[in-house]
Amino acid sequence: MSGGKELVLETLRLAASQDAAILKPAEERLQEWETEPGFYSTLVEIFSEHALEVNVRWLGVLYFKNGVDRYWRKTAPKAINEEEKARIRLGLLHNLQEPLPQIATQLAVLIAKIARVDCPREWPSLLPALFEAVKSNNQLIQQRALLTLHHVVKQLASKRLAADRRTFQELTSQMFRFLLELWQSQTEAFLAAVGQSLDVMIPSLERSHLALKILRKLLIHGFKKPHESHDAIRFLEAVFDRIRVLLTFRKQHETSEHIKGVSEKYIVLLTKVLLDMLENYPFSYLQFIKPSLELTSYYVFTAAGDGIIFERFTVQCLNLIKQILLCPEYKPSKVIEDTKDPQTLEAYRIKSEFFDNSVLAGMCHKLISHYFLLTQDDLEVWDSDPEGFCMDVEGGESWKYSLRPCTETLFVSLFHEYRNALTPVLMDMVRSSHSPVDPRDYHGILQKDAVYNAVGLAAFELFDDIDFDQWFSSCLINELKVKDSNYRIIRRRVIWLIGQWTSVKFSPEHRPTLYEACIHLLSAEEDFVVRLSAAMTLMHSVDDFEFDAQQFMPYMPTIFGLLFNLLKEAHECDTKMQVLHVMSFMIEVVGVGIQPHAVPLTQYLPGLWEESVDHNMLRCAILTTLVRMVTGLMRESEGLHDFLINIVRISTDVREDCHVYLLEDGLMLWLTTLENTAHPHESLLKLYDNMMPLLEMSTENLRLCLQITNAYILLCPQQFFAKYGERLIQTFSSMLTDMKSEGVVLVLRSLEMILRVQPVEGSTLVQPLLPGFMKVVAEGDQYPMVMSMYLSVVARLVLYAEHIFTWAVNQAANELSKMPDFVLEQIVNVWSDKLALVSPEERRKLCGLGLAYLCGSGWNPVLKVWAPAITAVAEVVFDVTLEDSTEDKLVVNGGRLGSPEVYELETEHVLRRQAVAQEDPVHTTSLRIFLGQQMKRLQQSADPSTILTLAQDLDDNCKSLLEEITVS
Repeated sequence: MSGGKELVLETLRLAASQDAAILKPAEERLQEWETEPGFYSTLVEIFSEHALEVNVRWLGVLYFKNGVDRYWRKTAPKAINEEEKARIRLGLLHNLQEPLPQIATQLAVLIAKIARVDCPREWPSLLPALFEAVKSNNQLIQQRALLTLHHVVKQLASKRLAADRRTFQELTSQMFRFLLELWQSQTEAFLAAVGQSLDVMIPSLERSHLALKILRKLLIHGFKKPHESHDAIRFLEAVFDRIRVLLTFRKQHETSEHIKGVSEKYIVLLTKVLLDMLENYPFSYLQFIKPSLELTSYYVFTAAGDGIIFERFTVQCLNLIKQILLCPEYKPSKVIEDTKDPQTLEAYRIKSEFFDNSVLAGMCHKLISHYFLLTQDDLEVWDSDPEGFCMDVEGGESWKYSLRPCTETLFVSLFHEYRNALTPVLMDMVRSSHSPVDPRDYHGILQKDAVYNAVGLAAFELFDDIDFDQWFSSCLINELKVKDSNYRIIRRRVIWLIGQWTSVKFSPEHRPTLYEACIHLLSAEEDFVVRLSAAMTLMHSVDDFEFDAQQFMPYMPTIFGLLFNLLKEAHECDTKMQVLHVMSFMIEVVGVGIQPHAVPLTQYLPGLWEESVDHNMLRCAILTTLVRMVTGLMRESEGLHDFLINIVRISTDVREDCHVYLLEDGLMLWLTTLENTAHPHESLLKLYDNMMPLLEMSTENLRLCLQITNAYILLCPQQFFAKYGERLIQTFSSMLTDMKSEGVVLVLRSLEMILRVQPVEGSTLVQPLLPGFMKVVAEGDQYPMVMSMYLSVVARLVLYAEHIFTWAVNQAANELSKMPDFVLEQIVNVWSDKLALVSPEERRKLCGLGLAYLCGSGWNPVLKVWAPAITAVAEVVFDVTLEDSTEDKLVVNGGRLGSPEVYELETEHVLRRQAVAQEDPVHTTSLRIFLGQQMKRLQQSADPSTILTLAQDLDDNCKSLLEEITVS
């Protein structure tokens, strides 16, 4: 490149400046050089010079790393040429003496990124060179080579194509034994150095750790069946031994934070090898099930582990036990004799022999009486950060990393697998904890809390063993009344326990007592953690199939007010979301019963919305709450429109970054707002500006978008069509060209709604789309549901605007280069053939009305296929006629058309929809009578001989019907 090394070096120095005026031009120049030949080999020269400034070398590495990502692959635009790549690869291999650890790590990552593309074909010398360097007597070179090899193996292991996997397996066969010996020798080296200086011990420990990382990747990704490899088995056997040795080593050096930290990482890595092996090769792990259970139970469930194990190791051990318990390959059929696989039977035998009653009882006791106990640290967090304490307790997949949730999930798994053995053990502990505890007996309180926790976790398993109603009324409810400060631990646990049992075994007659208890526990004087637990129990109680809204309503105002106070007192977004979720759920189940109590919350939410500008998940919770509140308030929600319209606008505007998170909930609120609006206004109409970009995107929210569109069509058709009609039809036109059938049906329903609400004006509005529709119907090769919708639109056109129908047929004929008569004949032919497949019944009748009208037109193309057409219409007449009567069952004579859904609230939208349905020909016109009218119309336009000729091809039922309706 022009300028050479000195110019690049000087520019890097300028780019490392803290002065923006110097830094910016330098960065721009470096960006210009990115695609120039020679730039990246120059960077290699610069960061290979150890005497240069560290920040300049660091910057050189970063620019090189970015270049590899963009320009290394042969197919990349402006890719680095092959000659320069060869120079770079050579230069990088000379960098295995990098003195600075941070730069060494970046170089290792760089080499690995290149290796992922080039190794082994374009860079066959890489692995042999690294192997040679690993054998070096120079400790720095050996450590850097191992570090690089670790990152290279990590990259190669991530390749998933079959050929790449085969290559990696070959690589494993060449290097596994060598690395295994290296790992063992380095481990022996640092263990032998115990008592010597840290400078002697730590390098060996770090090299051993790196070798172990490489072996882990090779074991999991480099063998088809690890149990068939002698070296793989040797490695796994050594892992068990090393865990024991390293635990002792860590204990001996616990005063050195550095050695203690490295040792803990090393021990956890050893357990990860076992967990990975079990997850990926359960049958290869068969011979290690027993050693795994013996090792983990020895340290975690006996006194042998006291003072030796640490939390992260304990978590790994408990997860290993749980993974063995739940492994699907280790579970036989319910009838064990039906199990065919001998390996599954062997795994089951090993598990059954290990998990005998005494071992299970010991595990259960230790989990509850030791691991379930709240620690002093827990209680300090409770006091200093109650909201943080509650969130830590709840956490999603925290069982993978945190001790308490990990112990709880293991307990649940054990109890589920060995219910018969563990139930008596737990019941004994429940009986021993049954008596009230002295509030001054802190240990007794913690033990009772742990036992109650176990009963809550195992609620479904204990269904037949605990009379919860009796326990609730005789004991638990009284424990909630003990107001001593220490007893808050029990109050919180008892109300949580009741929440766990509400959906398992809790009689409805005890619900009022529970609601009263929750009112006391939600009061401002109560501990915050207890209040939040009471709120969650209320939600469990409400979210139950036995919930009785009438029974709950007397308590509703007080509870809602107390929850609102809790919401206002919460500081953390997560807590606010939790309380808001409870309130939202309550609003949903009481429905319109919320109306007298909603004002304080509606006044509070705008402020909360403004506060939560950086917390999209809280905003989602607010949107969900508002959806349920608008549903409950119904028409009264119009008073909230200023606020609602503003947040719908923000949530659904594709120009706002937050729309990615808020869109679906925002659309739901938009729809609910429209459905409960009686009086349209300009700001609500203008909100539809947000919809066009969403429709053009054809997102997964298309159904909601079109439901909103239909709601506008019903609410204010004239204003809506005047402002958005033409653009909407253009958007629909482009959408229909590239959509799956489900999307086409949704769009056609919206078009049909336009015709239903404003038949004449709507026909003119949709006119640009109609030639295309005629072509689709004439071809007749759509799915039945799609064809039903096309026929529905065309039927309404025939009934409402015959002149537009004939224009559309003519236009379609022009586009197809066919005669209009031919196209019309095809349309009627397909219509007749597909009419029996149209559903539901209302839609079939609509299509029957349209076809009957055409049958009465006397047009020559229709007369050519008149017999099958009239037969198809006659079949619909028979379907919609009441038995032993001539009445059309779909015609509404007086009264009101019922809601199609029995549970549907009579919102303003539903009333509007019903009003449109009342005027629909399907519900105002008898198909039998209409067909008779069309036959008389035909008689006026066609001579009798033609009609006689047409009728010859009809069956007797059809002839009888025509005679009957023509005479009447």
